[in-house]
Amino acid sequence: MNRGEGRHSLARAVFHGKRGELRQRYREGQEDQLGALGLVVNIIVLWNTLYMTAAVERLRQSGYPIQDEDVARLSPLIHGHINMLGRSSFAVPEEVVRGELRPLRNPEDDL
Repeated sequence: MNRGEGRHSLARAVFHGKRGELRQRYREGQEDQLGALGLVVNIIVLWNTLYMTAAVERLRQSGYPIQDEDVARLSPLIHGHINMLGRSSFAVPEEVVRGELRPLRNPEDDL
C-alpha cells in the first residue's frame, strides 16, 4: 500500500461515524468535519512517529541490527493498535505530564 492509500485507509477508519458520510448540508459544516478529520489523522501520525522513533532507538541501543532501508519503509499511518470504537480513557500518565513518552511495550511480555 502506498502512502496515499495508507492515509485514506487511516482517514476511513477514523471517520466511521455515520458510515463515513458528510452529513452537513452547508459548505462550512463540511469543511469543519473535514478539518476535524485532518486534525485527528495528523495527531495519529505524530503519535505513531514519536513512538516508532523511540522503539527504533531502543532497539539500536540494545544492539539489534536495524537497517536504515527498513526504517525508511516504516509508516506512521498504521492504525490497528488504536481503539476507534468503545471507551477511551483520557487520564494523562505522570510521565506524559513531565513531558516524557509513555514506556514502550515489550512484545515479548505478551507471549
